[in-house]
Amino acid sequence: MELTSTSFLVTLIAATAAAMLLALLCWNRVPGPGAVRWAVRVVMLGLCQLTAVCVVAAWTNAGFGLYASWDDLLGTGGRGASAMTGPPVGRARFTPGANGTRSTYFRGSHSKLAGQVIVWTPPEYDAPGADRTRFPVLVLLHGYPGSPGSWFDLGSMPDALEQLVRLGAVRPFVLVVPEIYPGGVNTDCSDTPSRKVATWLARDVPELVARNFRTLPEPEGWGLMGVSTGAFCAVKLPLQYPGVFRAGAALDPDPLTGDPKVLADPVLRERNSPMWLAGHAKGADVGLFLATSAQDKDSPPRQLADFTRAARGTGIRVKTLVRPSGGHNFQTWSGMYPDALGWLSTELSAPAGR
Repeated sequence: MELTSTSFLVTLIAATAAAMLLALLCWNRVPGPGAVRWAVRVVMLGLCQLTAVCVVAAWTNAGFGLYASWDDLLGTGGRGASAMTGPPVGRARFTPGANGTRSTYFRGSHSKLAGQVIVWTPPEYDAPGADRTRFPVLVLLHGYPGSPGSWFDLGSMPDALEQLVRLGAVRPFVLVVPEIYPGGVNTDCSDTPSRKVATWLARDVPELVARNFRTLPEPEGWGLMGVSTGAFCAVKLPLQYPGVFRAGAALDPDPLTGDPKVLADPVLRERNSPMWLAGHAKGADVGLFLATSAQDKDSPPRQLADFTRAARGTGIRVKTLVRPSGGHNFQTWSGMYPDALGWLSTELSAPAGR
């Protein structure tokens, strides 16, 4: 059972309820001398406390993405560039998970960073006669704090995508959901002197997926969609790696000029900001979709207009969407899926034979 899965959290909640019920039913029924009865009661109270603490810890971990797997929690899988143990560099073993997903804890050969990667393949992937068909890839980038599981627990994936595919509104994608801050350090998906997170997302993760799944070649078949901090990354990564990603859809992106709290070095922050990159991406064959709501103070509509002006004359294809209402949450973002996924379907290649 995955550490960040909903089933694990539900199991812990059920165990807490069972422990409390057991204590209530057995409190006055414990046999033996007084000392024994009190010792058993202390154990029952301790069990109630332990299960309750585990529920809070699992809920906090799922929300903040502190640990991505049991290996991560127990220290047996390596965390970051300094890890000396864990999965071999460049190798990974996928295990089945909930919602038809497959998951691995992977250490990249280029970045030397380790993190969770979840992959979901559409029903069309395993359909009769599709064994030689390659599919476009959509990389989903979660926010900060957050974890890859956020897309499944809160973001209605892959159900939302499947429904749109059935309606004929979008193409079937292979969904790839990696950690965007492996090792627990947020760099806004940027390479820094100590952590090469952009390399992890643009080199290690695509190579891992291309080796293990039938995917279209880069960049025609590869795109990104992110929320919040992940949306910031979905704008910047295609600009930095146009040979890997053809398109990016950003739902309520963080400030596109960068965050001083994340990258304190002003030069490093500027060179990794979508605003600066847009003005220096002459002739890039990249499409970008930026969406927000008029009520979102964390992602004001004016920055979409500023970015559009910065990208003017560069060849970057920019489309924007401003919804009249909505907060900085998955309820708002899921309402943007039809526009964002429909646009991505026009930017990325359709499934095709080898």
